[in-house]
Amino acid sequence: MSQSNTHEWRPVCNKQDLVRNSGVGVWLDGEQVALFYLPDAEGKTLYAVDNCDPQSGVNVIGRGLIGNIKGELVIASPLYKQHFRLHDGGCLEYPEQRLRVWP
Repeated sequence: MSQSNTHEWRPVCNKQDLVRNSGVGVWLDGEQVALFYLPDAEGKTLYAVDNCDPQSGVNVIGRGLIGNIKGELVIASPLYKQHFRLHDGGCLEYPEQRLRVWP
């Protein structure tokens, strides 16, 4: 997958394989992507972001803690606990860190 925002959704698993309100890492075209199935979220229910934590370089984002900070859905990295917005991949604590997102 390229770094541009021209990503397209492709099937990687069945919906029934996903656990509600949690994340999972998937291998896609030689890269790891973290999928989050949040059926109670307003509007969008599936989020896809980089699985690689930009601070540590380790593929752990899919195991992060899902939360809500000031009305925004976030994922907290399980290693350094920095928070990333699921809708745009921006980091709340370190603006220079970002996860790629798939719309």
